[in-house]
Amino acid sequence: MADHKTVTESIEKKMGFKPQILETLEELDPDFLTKYRRCDGKLLSDGALPAKTKILMALAVVASKQCEACTVAQMKSALNHGVTKEEIMEAMEVIFITSGAPAVAACREALKLLK
Repeated sequence: MADHKTVTESIEKKMGFKPQILETLEELDPDFLTKYRRCDGKLLSDGALPAKTKILMALAVVASKQCEACTVAQMKSALNHGVTKEEIMEAMEVIFITSGAPAVAACREALKLLK
């Protein structure tokens, strides 16, 4: 089993940035990061669905929960995995249709990353 520093570095390399939650988890319970990595690995790797699709799905879910910090993290991940502006804007349409204006508003800071 990899030590927590290796897990953190691996996730940071794959996402292109280190989510702040990882720092908090690392401080509170380093062993939790191993479990986090397993889940994260499923999201950030191709399977029956391409990773890009799963990342856009994650963006839609966190937007529906109106978590602004989460939408920024998912947007960074999307951009780091080659998701295009057009794909993101189409996902924004789905977010609006399924979750309404408050969910789109939760993407305010995340959308600034497209400029």
